Amino acid sequence: MKAVRNTDDGIQVMEIPEPEGREPVVRIRSASICGSDFDYLAAGTRFVLGHELAGIAPDGRAVGVESMFGCGTCELCEAGRHNLCTWALTHALGLSADGGMCEHFEVPERHMVPLPSAVPVEDACLIEPLAVALHGLRIAQLTSDQGVGIIGAGAIGLLTAAGVVDAGAEAGIAARHPHQIEAAERLGAQQASGTYPVVVEASGTVGGLEAAVEMAEPGGTLVVLGVYENGIPLPMGTFLKELVVLPSIAYCRHNQGRDVDDAAALLARRPEVAETVITHRFPIDDAPEAFRVAADRAAGALRVVIHPS
Repeated sequence: MKAVRNTDDGIQVMEIPEPEGREPVVRIRSASICGSDFDYLAAGTRFVLGHELAGIAPDGRAVGVESMFGCGTCELCEAGRHNLCTWALTHALGLSADGGMCEHFEVPERHMVPLPSAVPVEDACLIEPLAVALHGLRIAQLTSDQGVGIIGAGAIGLLTAAGVVDAGAEAGIAARHPHQIEAAERLGAQQASGTYPVVVEASGTVGGLEAAVEMAEPGGTLVVLGVYENGIPLPMGTFLKELVVLPSIAYCRHNQGRDVDDAAALLARRPEVAETVITHRFPIDDAPEAFRVAADRAAGALRVVIHPS
């Protein structure tokens, strides 16, 4: 089967063996390119890429994929907090284990996400990054009377804005490029202005973190969705404002269900989210070009989707 891997010559589409079938094999219909994939490339990964996935299960169901699998047996996994499972953190798809940017991929049944009829499987790869955003908003205990400031207007920042608006709250986003501003407005957000009781840092940069602290009201909450491999360098303003800092990692289960199911439901309610955030689509044979386009944020790419089948 065809799969997308990093090589000494860059991104290549190559033939690899079909999965062994120890878990149900999903025919992957959509796999989107995440900023983390570029981090994995920089780290020199040689695993099959891809963790934002959707496809067709063996029984014909269209499903999204909750792609942080977890070991499935530890206390954290049994409690639904597989995002904190140490096994999961050392088996990241595309970085330390083969991902699903390929024609067929094994997915444990417990990590399949049934799709509402209104969500096309070609768009359902967005469930994974949208669940990341919704998880951060959930642990912040967002209410509709709170305004939320967002630093970073890539796909994660924009999906966060979509989650805020869907919750009935005001979203103010700091966008760098005109196409990001346009996308934010289509999702019901505004350009950030002033300070907010809740601020989400979605850029993963030190400058973004500093801007997020400046944007936060004294005594406010700072949700960190950006990834800081060397630790979060908290600016002095974090202390001067006595901010509550909430690091957020991936998604999990909660009392009412799963973050991924919440994401699927939001995509069904708001089709403009996928229409806005997915900007480019490519067949798997054009994966090298898809990655080139995804890397050029200034040219208008938000989420670039590869269709393996």
